[in-house]
Amino acid sequence: MLGLLLRVLPFWVREPLLIVVGSVFGVRIMYLAFVDGEWVAAVIGAAFLVFTAMRVHTVVRVLRARRNRPSAAPADGAGTDSAAQPQPQPQAAPAPAPASRRPAPAAQEKEPNAWGQALAAVAVFAALAAAVWLGPQLLPTEDAGRPRAASCASGEDEELPSAYTKKPRAVTGEELCAALNRPGLARLLGTPAETATTASGTSGTAPLTDGKVAQPEAQVQFDTYTVNVSATYNELTMAQSVKLMEFGDETDVRTLSVLGRPAVLFSDHTMRIEFDLGSGGSGGPVEQGPLARTLSVALDGKDRGGSYDITVWSTSGTLPEDSALLGIAEAVLPELPERTV
Repeated sequence: MLGLLLRVLPFWVREPLLIVVGSVFGVRIMYLAFVDGEWVAAVIGAAFLVFTAMRVHTVVRVLRARRNRPSAAPADGAGTDSAAQPQPQPQAAPAPAPASRRPAPAAQEKEPNAWGQALAAVAVFAALAAAVWLGPQLLPTEDAGRPRAASCASGEDEELPSAYTKKPRAVTGEELCAALNRPGLARLLGTPAETATTASGTSGTAPLTDGKVAQPEAQVQFDTYTVNVSATYNELTMAQSVKLMEFGDETDVRTLSVLGRPAVLFSDHTMRIEFDLGSGGSGGPVEQGPLARTLSVALDGKDRGGSYDITVWSTSGTLPEDSALLGIAEAVLPELPERTV
């Protein structure tokens, strides 16, 4: 198809197009080859430039031939013959027959303007290049209908409780949300095609501590799973937490080490609370929610108190593999500060 198009195009349209295309591609490929250090690309770019040089030589040769072409001789020799022959004497015929007129010479066909064709070809190529370059930005793409991933709200105007200013400095809910709401979170959960619908972070304090213990948390929700990450800056060690689980409702308890820190995996049910915002203003009772899987990791390798808790649950009750929680911890925790003395 391309070969047929090039054969059909006039000379002064085809050649400028080939020169422009060859020079643009040649220079671009040579630049990429220089940046990436690829000799194969350099050879291809050099071939484009050599081809372009040959087309330029052809155009220059044709222009010189047109400029040096001698002016055409008179198309008809009637003027010379009439001057050499004697003029016939008029005859005294009473009704002379009308003399037959010689056919006028055909008008010479006007040649097309070479420069005009060349400029028109370059303009057409520029319009096509602009359409290809700007097309993806102006036309709707396949991703136009997909919802954008939720982003964490900025907490610059949020006033932190005094517990966050004490040593060790506690991480804020905004920082937790930024570390959790990462592009690969859905892939770690085993649902790479999903997009986060909500993302939030709060900088609160632990209950029953009179605001003295910082407990920030962040939550990212998908269509299948919801992930919650919280940090508790108390003096409860991981070993003490495991002992307390023997008297609690936690199930499937498993101790392990994550990033060189003591950790524990366990399952527990979430709580479901319903609020009635109608005229009555009364809410429903607190009910047992779906089962959740939690990975609790010490704030530091020496287990001096406090923990990061990563919890995953779904409304359907299904849970991801434990490897998903371990992957989230290995991706999120290195971006959060360890507890310091």
